[in-house]
Amino acid sequence: MLSKALLRLGASAARHPWRVIAAWLVAATLAVLAAVAFGGRTADSMTAPGLDSQQAAQLIERAGTGQEGMTAQVVVTPLDGAATFFDHGSARTALTRLQTEVKRLPHVLGTSDPAGALDARGDTIAHGGLVSADGRIAVVRVQYPDQSRLSAKDLDALVDLGDRLRAELPLRIEMGGNLFYAFSDPDGGASELIGLLAAAAILFLAFGSLVAAALPIGMAVFGLTVGVATMTVLAGVTDVPTFAPVLGSMVGLGVGIDYALFVLARHREYLARGLNPHEAAGQAVATAGRPVVFAGGTVVVSILGMAVANVPFMTVGGLAVSIVVLTMVLASVTLLPAFLGAAGPRLARVGRIGRALQTRKLGRLARRRHPAAGSAHAAGWRRWIGHVSQHPVPYAVGAAGLLLTATLPVLGLRVGLPDDGSLPHSRTERRAYDLVAEGFGPGANGPLVIAADPTGDPGVLDRLVGAVAADPGIASVAPTHIDRATGITTLVVFPTTSPQDKATADTIARLRTDVLPMAIGHGPARAHVGGAAASLSDVGQRTSQRLPVFVAAVLAMSFLLLMLVFRSILVPLKAVLLNLLSIGAAYGIMVAVFQWGWGGALIGLEATVPIVSFIPMFLFAILFGLSMDYEVFLLSRVREEYLRTGDNGTAIVEGVSRTARIITSAALIMVAVFLSFAVADDPSTKMFGLGLATAIFIDATVVRMVLVPATMTLLGRTNWWLPKWLDRMLPRGPVGTDVQSTGEAPRPRLVDR
Repeated sequence: MLSKALLRLGASAARHPWRVIAAWLVAATLAVLAAVAFGGRTADSMTAPGLDSQQAAQLIERAGTGQEGMTAQVVVTPLDGAATFFDHGSARTALTRLQTEVKRLPHVLGTSDPAGALDARGDTIAHGGLVSADGRIAVVRVQYPDQSRLSAKDLDALVDLGDRLRAELPLRIEMGGNLFYAFSDPDGGASELIGLLAAAAILFLAFGSLVAAALPIGMAVFGLTVGVATMTVLAGVTDVPTFAPVLGSMVGLGVGIDYALFVLARHREYLARGLNPHEAAGQAVATAGRPVVFAGGTVVVSILGMAVANVPFMTVGGLAVSIVVLTMVLASVTLLPAFLGAAGPRLARVGRIGRALQTRKLGRLARRRHPAAGSAHAAGWRRWIGHVSQHPVPYAVGAAGLLLTATLPVLGLRVGLPDDGSLPHSRTERRAYDLVAEGFGPGANGPLVIAADPTGDPGVLDRLVGAVAADPGIASVAPTHIDRATGITTLVVFPTTSPQDKATADTIARLRTDVLPMAIGHGPARAHVGGAAASLSDVGQRTSQRLPVFVAAVLAMSFLLLMLVFRSILVPLKAVLLNLLSIGAAYGIMVAVFQWGWGGALIGLEATVPIVSFIPMFLFAILFGLSMDYEVFLLSRVREEYLRTGDNGTAIVEGVSRTARIITSAALIMVAVFLSFAVADDPSTKMFGLGLATAIFIDATVVRMVLVPATMTLLGRTNWWLPKWLDRMLPRGPVGTDVQSTGEAPRPRLVDR
């Protein structure tokens, strides 16, 4: 049985702590060395098989025009605000030198020629918008080969060149393009440190002991080192998206400290009962470690389930994050009990400073009732849960109504991908974006590439160009490029709206469903719309289409898992519905903040943006798994109390009150960690941070401390009802066994006879 295996594992680790700690040190060292020797840099590849944009990319690749590769743009304007490239000789000379030096960079296939366009001033706009109509802004578009042949060194070379030329030329130089998107270092670093410091402070307040506060942090740092290093090795084999290390660090810190907190709290309970540290560690891992294994497994399976979207970068990103979560689960049942064994009986004591802080916080309640902080905390929660249980209907209706109201903005959810216009002004990509929009219109920041194969219909190209140029969503059309060997034609067009604007997605859809089919007719010719904006729009549509299937699969899996664990039908059904409420409320708040701008300034959001297309699916997978932490941990204790007393009301009050302090402390830690990422520069990181923090806060407060006791009180003994025929069908063993503490009272069977 799982509990017995965990008991032996935890006790053994606590009995031989330095062996286990040494093994983890070796594992961390080897992982870091492997990352240095074989690891790669993260890179984004926003493509997926079967999409129209992917078919366009395949045509472009066949033609060998180079447009299938990565691009960057260098945007310049004279430092003298009154000067233009038309009448300022030194600025024109500087532009020519800049073009020449950019062409010399490694792997650059070629650049546009705004300096040459200045010699044909009247044709400037017609030839792709290289120089603005007023002559103040010029764009050097840089063409690179396919991403597989590039690395972060290419981005570093371009950035270093810009830094040098800024000091030598009379030009303001800004840079952007998908080379930055693919190879820029992800946000993290400072956010991780802030999250760790906040977690340490909360742990100290919760336990009143520096030693107790340090152990979960140490375990999380070990696990994060191994997990992220392994992710880096994976990046050397395949394209790991840039958000994966940030998300892995965010989730890894949250769940790692959470899991450690659950086990540590149980360990201190057993120490207080008089068990020696080795026995207490084994019992803690056997009891609290079991929900950790189930919760961690749920997170991993949920995240890996995103493969149903059939979007490779999401699948790989999910695999990378799952590695970190698995590492944290393993550390919780091996490394943490080793720490507990090494710490010995000191964990049972509260330091002088901690005792003073807890006494001040508990005030009269602690002084009047019990000297032990945990007992006083439990008494306060016991009164609250008892109050909710005495008035279950108003609390259930009120809390559910509140969450449903918070969910309403989801009806206006719009997926997309924030472009460089959503970055802070401190970033050169944002400044380049603004200059391009000012000089050439917002659509110049997200050109579309139409790839056409006119086989059997030579006249189709003229019809195609005319039809596309006449579309109201298209501002301008660059000259066509025809590959003589294959006949494949590429046409770069500039929408009238920005890449993240909904109107741009509408234009792409209209080109595909109306404009191109009418121009091509029923002949053998074919045409597809590609480019970064089209690829991101396609990925967003695919994830939106697959999201219901994914949600249904995760709900079914969670229901089955909880039914096996708790041998009940209503407990898992209630858990699924309540988790949906908390996640829906988090989605609604995200829409209000990022799409409507409510409170966006508080997290440094400078403009409203759509919800990143892949984030709803990622958030659902992660949040549903994380909510299982609290669900399994809380209901395990309620189940234990019910099996011990046989009274549903007492079990609810005692079970929830005894876990409330740990759950709220764990939630505070997760919220602090996630919010530390919500202030990052990148809007995607902000969404992950705010979405996770909001959902965890709602789940640990409104759901666990109000809705769970209220609904379980209303359901009464039927909470644990299970038809006899189903009880016989369900497997028993590591999963299909009632959750209970080792050595607790016998388990009554609660089935329909």
